[in-house]
Amino acid sequence: MTPELEDYIERHISPESDLLKKIDRHTNLHHLNGRMCSGHIQGRLLKMLTTMINPKRVVELGSFTGYSALCIAEGLEEDAEIHTIEANDELEDEIKENLKNSPHGDKVTLHIGDALSVLDKFKGLCFDMAVIDADKRQYPQYFKKLLPMVKSGGYILADNTLWDSHVTEQGKHSSQTQGIIQFNDIVASTPGVEIAMIPMRDGLTLIRKI
Repeated sequence: MTPELEDYIERHISPESDLLKKIDRHTNLHHLNGRMCSGHIQGRLLKMLTTMINPKRVVELGSFTGYSALCIAEGLEEDAEIHTIEANDELEDEIKENLKNSPHGDKVTLHIGDALSVLDKFKGLCFDMAVIDADKRQYPQYFKKLLPMVKSGGYILADNTLWDSHVTEQGKHSSQTQGIIQFNDIVASTPGVEIAMIPMRDGLTLIRKI
C-alpha cells in the first residue's frame, strides 16, 4: 500500500481516538519495531469485527504497547472482557499506563509471560474470540492450543499471515516465515473451520470455528 493510498483510507474511515493516536506515535518513535503497532486502519477493523462478533470473552496473544487490545475493548459490551498476553516484561509499565488512560481499559486484563504457558492457566475458560499476534515461530502451537478453547461459532483472528509476502517465496525461509507457512497450511487443512484471508498490511486471517 502506498503512503498516498494509506492516507486516503485514513481520511475516509472512522477516526481513532486522541489516546490511540498518542500510543501509535509514541510506539513508532520509541520502539525499534514500531510498525508492529496495529495502527489506525487495522485498529478500526479490529474494533468493527469485535462489534460484529459481540464476544463476551476475548484472548489476545501479543499486546505490544496495548493499541490493539484497546481497539478490541472499544468494540466490547460493558460486561465483556479481554485478556491480553505479552511476553516482554519491559513493556508492562507502558501497557498498564496506556490501559489506565483509556475509558475502555477496565475491560482489559494484562498477563505478562509466555503465551502458551499463560494459556495453560486458563484451563476451563472458553473464549468467543482469540487474536494471534505474537511469536511467529509459535503460530502453529498457538492455533492448536486455542482451537479447543474457542466456542463453536467463535473466531480466531491471526495477524501477519502473509508476512510481507515471504510466504510465496521459494528457497530457504527464516524460522518466522516457516512458522507462518506451517500455520497457514495447518489452518487450511483443519476440519470444522471457515477461513477468510484479508490481504491488508501483512495479512489478516479470520477463522470461524463451526
